[in-house]
Formats: sequence, C-alpha cells, structure tokens
Amino acid sequence: MVGIDRRSALISAAGAGAAAWGVAAGTAAAAPPVRSARQPLRVHIVAFDGAEELDVFGPLEVFGAAASMGLPVRPLLVTSGGPGRVTASFGTDIAVPGAWDPRAADVIVVPGGGFRNRQAPGVWAEIAKGVLTRELRRAERPSLTLLGVCTGVIVLHAAGMVGDRPCTTHHRAQQYLKDQGADVRTVRVVDDGNLVCAGGVSSGIDGSLWLLERELGSQAATAVEALMEYERRGTVLRTAAAPVAGQRRG
Repeated sequence: MVGIDRRSALISAAGAGAAAWGVAAGTAAAAPPVRSARQPLRVHIVAFDGAEELDVFGPLEVFGAAASMGLPVRPLLVTSGGPGRVTASFGTDIAVPGAWDPRAADVIVVPGGGFRNRQAPGVWAEIAKGVLTRELRRAERPSLTLLGVCTGVIVLHAAGMVGDRPCTTHHRAQQYLKDQGADVRTVRVVDDGNLVCAGGVSSGIDGSLWLLERELGSQAATAVEALMEYERRGTVLRTAAAPVAGQRRG
C-alpha cells in the first residue's frame, strides 16, 4: 500500500486553486466563479455570551482567510442586536462590530456553547431570552443559508428552522434533538440546502470549508484549507435540497 501525503497534495492544489481567483501564481483549471467582488459571499457570524470560542472563531478563520486571499468573501461578527461586546464560554472578551442585518447576509453562522449547563450563559440562555430565535425566524428566506455549528443547531431548532429536517450536532446533544423529532444523522456535516449543520466543536471549520466549496468552488476551499494547514474530516451528507457546488441559488 502506498501512503499519500495529503498535506503536500493540498498545498500543491492550493496554488492552482488560488490562481483561479487571481491571488497567486499557478495553474487554474477551475470552473468560472459564480461570485465576484461586486457580489461576494456575505457571512455573518453570530456571537453571544457563552458561545463556544471555536464555534465562533473557526468559521471566522475560514471565511477571513478566504477574504485575505482575495476571494469574494465578506465575513462579519454580529450579535442579535447592535454592536457590542460578549464574553465567550472560556471567558474570552469579544468585540462585535456588526449590527444584526440579515438582509445583508448570504450566510448566518450560529455557534453553540453551554449545552450542559442550563443555568450558565450559552444556547439555553439565548433560547430563554428569545431575541436570537425571534430574529432568526424573521430573517428566514430561500436565499439565506443558516449554518448551525455544534449545539448552535439547538438554537436553530428552537427557532423553528430544523423541525424534522436532516441535521447533526455535537454527539452529546444528538439524543436531545432526536427526542424533539429532528432527523439526526451521525455525520460531520449535513447540507440540506438553506440549512447546513456541523456536528462537534471543531466542525465549524469543516462546515465553513464545505460552504466555501459549495459557493465558490473546490479550488477556493482547497486553497484556504492548505493555508490553514487543516485537513477536513468526516462525511458531508448532501440531501436532495442541497444545491450543486458552484451554482448560486436564487
């Protein structure tokens, strides 16, 4: 059996992938991009008290790295209200510059955090307050993709965005969602069109890379993956509702 150095293959492929977008020298063999500087992928990442740090910063790293490479991506940290500061799960003080404006977003990322302690800041506190869940319901439209990261899927379910749809979440929260009637799959990422779910704390990176691939093409995602020196893991389950990668939805 011949071993394959996947990291070397990724770095080699990344040169071609980035070149397709004009960010580095290399060989471009990608399909024409569906987004441009005029129509970038606008990603709003929600932050709230008790949110898991990696659930927030994993997606921010992916989309921020893409933007730094010249890819047509525009990430922004937001809250369910106006700009301000939040304290994440392990005490990280986060300055949030963005105001809630889902009409200015193509993707809204909802992190998890605090699932095991209903008395602490986190997903249960956000559900009890009802502001984020209400605003998510108001934001719903066919062209908006919601990315639930880890137990952020619990928030999306409380907002009525999951129901009995295929989804995934952290393994410790899967039974809860099953008991609520959700169609929980034991995979890394579930793409059900305008609902994408990533299961596990670090899975926000995988879910974000998948969305980058879906919206901008495989070479763009490979370039970011190589820059981050990160190897995607697990399975992406694409349902019949998932769009073809690289084809923009209306």
